[in-house]
Amino acid sequence: MKPVRLPAAATLALPRWGLVALCLLYILPGIIRRDPWKVDDASGFGIMWTMAHGSLSDWLVPNIVGMAMPNEGPLTHWIGGLMILLFGWVAGDALAARLTVLVFFAIGATSVWRAAFVLGRRAEAQPLKLAFGGQPAALDYGRTLADGALLIYVACLGLLLRSHETAAPALHVSLVAASFYAGASLFDRPSHRSAAGLGVALGLLTLTHAWLVPLGLLLAFGIASALYYRQALSRLLAITAPIALLLPGAWLLARHGLGDDSGGLAWLSDSLQRFAWPTRGRLIYLLKNLFWFSWPAWPIAAWAVYAWRAQPTLHIVLPSAGLAALLLLALFTHGASHFEMLALLPPLAILATFGLPTLKRGAINAIDWFSVMTLSAIAGFLWLGWIAKQTGWPAQLARNAFRLAPGFQPEFNAFALAVALAATGGWILLLHWRLGRRPPVLWRAVVLSTGGMVLCWLLMMTLWLPWLNYSQSYAPVALQIEAHLPQDYRCVRTEGLGPAQRASFAYLGQVRFARRDDEPCEFLLVQEDRPRRNKDPQAKKIDANMTLLWQGRRASDRHESFRLFQRNSP
Repeated sequence: MKPVRLPAAATLALPRWGLVALCLLYILPGIIRRDPWKVDDASGFGIMWTMAHGSLSDWLVPNIVGMAMPNEGPLTHWIGGLMILLFGWVAGDALAARLTVLVFFAIGATSVWRAAFVLGRRAEAQPLKLAFGGQPAALDYGRTLADGALLIYVACLGLLLRSHETAAPALHVSLVAASFYAGASLFDRPSHRSAAGLGVALGLLTLTHAWLVPLGLLLAFGIASALYYRQALSRLLAITAPIALLLPGAWLLARHGLGDDSGGLAWLSDSLQRFAWPTRGRLIYLLKNLFWFSWPAWPIAAWAVYAWRAQPTLHIVLPSAGLAALLLLALFTHGASHFEMLALLPPLAILATFGLPTLKRGAINAIDWFSVMTLSAIAGFLWLGWIAKQTGWPAQLARNAFRLAPGFQPEFNAFALAVALAATGGWILLLHWRLGRRPPVLWRAVVLSTGGMVLCWLLMMTLWLPWLNYSQSYAPVALQIEAHLPQDYRCVRTEGLGPAQRASFAYLGQVRFARRDDEPCEFLLVQEDRPRRNKDPQAKKIDANMTLLWQGRRASDRHESFRLFQRNSP
């Protein structure tokens, strides 16, 4: 017997404008008024910027001003490079590249909603008919479940930062969601079109990062089809798999035409090199991090599997099969774990929404109060920290903030303050509506988690953005390097310089780096990373024919330093 018994009043869907507004409040903050940040954000932008201002080879072979990035797929950076070409002249290259996060998030959010809707409108997912009628209509029930899936997806803690970066993980998680939507469409109504759509989604997912996750999803869908829905299996084998191979194959063939066989082989072998037998440490790492990374999706998804355990229907089988495959991949791979962990969020959100109708009142109250207490405390701390930076009170909190970013000068922005106050007021109204009226709608268990997540991100990207920009950007160092270089120099060679640093200095400081190893240059830029447990830096040996021009570091980073040398004239 189905575990769901609901009246029609429980399937009140969110207004479309409200859902769109919530998504925009989540994704828009942080797009403007900030430089590319260290690590993935800056390195991803660097590849996009190189493509937009480079040649055909730069578009086919990802690199950062000549620094090869053999493990990077091209699709994310193709989209970013195109955005720079289209909008860079009016918005600036950094802002134009950051517009990609809107595209990526729209793909992921729409795909999660559509996948849950396709699965939720099916007959086996419907609640039991009530004795005197009044049960929800199939389409209304599907829309409500889709709203719940999107709210759960946005509320996941692990999605927050990665979805706002100009890097491959933002598109990777969205194309995983698109693959589940395409898979749900294929299993719901098998056709050549739906099979081709799944093949395109898996092929694009491969072009985003690597082939391991797409292969895992294809195998999971194939096993699910063979066990439960055999009418889709032939289309998976005859249409989906060839198309999924064709898209990355075309890219590798184009690289071969440029003579870059070694780079293509390095990209193909990267996944195999990261594949390893699971270890105890890896298992402990996943258990520790998945608890918060996928909150609040994982407990509700686990409950959904338990509640529907007697009926292996499509809305449980499909996301569960994909989730099991992705969990195994996360367990059997090492390094770059954020890709594997992010891939878990779409199937978890889709699966979790089918647990919402069966949640007990005590579980709903527990999720609500956890969200209220935790997210309200975080929001209060963000407000208190901002007050401390502006006024110096509380003194200890102000000292801690300035110690983490020495030299930071607080700035007051009336518009940012107004947005933060409005967001906080909206959070209070949401609490009053949810806890005061106790609406019977299905998505009531996760609306506070989503609203609190949006509030915390808004506060960070308004009140704390200047501090974060100061501590995460390489702009001050880039400008210092630019000031010590003459106008007519040929190029700068590097030693130990990372991808994020190279991208930041090339864009923010207009540093002309050597594109080839054998290119003669007058200057050498060295990056040295001080070991965290050793007070003495491991200085790199420099040719005696070089003169030190400048040395410095970011004020907020005591472990990373840079030195600029000039080659002496013969």
